Amino acid sequence: MDHIRALETFIAVADSGSFSGAGRKLGISAPSVTRVIGELEADLGVLLLHRTTRAVSLTDPGQTYLQDARRLVQEFAAARDAMRGRHGEPTGCLRITAPVLFGQHYVSPLLMEFLDRFPAASVEATFLDRVVNVVEEGFDVAIRIGPLMDSSLMATRIGAVRRVVCGCPDYFEKYGLPAVPADLTRHRIIAARSLGTTGDWRFAGDVAVRLQPRYIVNHVPAAIAAAKSGWGLTRVLSYQIGPELGDGGLQTVLGEYEPESLPIHIVHPEGHAASAKVRAFVDLARERIRANAYLNS
Repeated sequence: MDHIRALETFIAVADSGSFSGAGRKLGISAPSVTRVIGELEADLGVLLLHRTTRAVSLTDPGQTYLQDARRLVQEFAAARDAMRGRHGEPTGCLRITAPVLFGQHYVSPLLMEFLDRFPAASVEATFLDRVVNVVEEGFDVAIRIGPLMDSSLMATRIGAVRRVVCGCPDYFEKYGLPAVPADLTRHRIIAARSLGTTGDWRFAGDVAVRLQPRYIVNHVPAAIAAAKSGWGLTRVLSYQIGPELGDGGLQTVLGEYEPESLPIHIVHPEGHAASAKVRAFVDLARERIRANAYLNS
């Protein structure tokens, strides 16, 4: 039995929820998937999957084994890519995750440059505004903004972003510029719930201002659009309004009161450090992001 192929098949079944779905993903027939899973279960001496006429689901041992299977497949791929990388350019699929707007504005252009530079590599990017479990969800690298919580991952700091208050020039012409944080209580406030900016806004020197936003939204681009329209002021991360700052659609205020910047890191499992594709992406990202004024505060 090809154990790596068996693990890849098991992971595909767990992800798709069916033998036929796994077969389509792997390019093999459903009976072949069934046979491989049966051989794997026989080898382990444990039932990994519950079968019904409509779907399959993981048993308790299957849930545990799935995490180990993902880790083993990732480590095998990293070792293979590292060996290939010693004798040539990066190969294989780089699976990366990043926050949505950061991915859209900055990671996507990086990935296109990465693909142009390394024709033997491919990319699967997932942009999500949540902290993913890099190992369990099968990613090679992740972009993290803010303090790092998972010390088991290797981390490379590549930049920093500011927490900024912003509005459009028309709004400031009509309502004036806030001179100190307390002035915000006299302004229209747009709060982005996903950034935790619906209550107190904290500034340097442990200054906190209790605000009552009239417009609360769970989507940062919607908060940015509302500020750009001239309705009010919002607070976002500096990278999220890079294009708007560049074209003059928005401007920041209270810069001297901004709290400490948030670091940007690339993180990856320790075993992936030797992977040529991971090393190549980290080197490229570090070079490009450190050269971007919006990403180095």
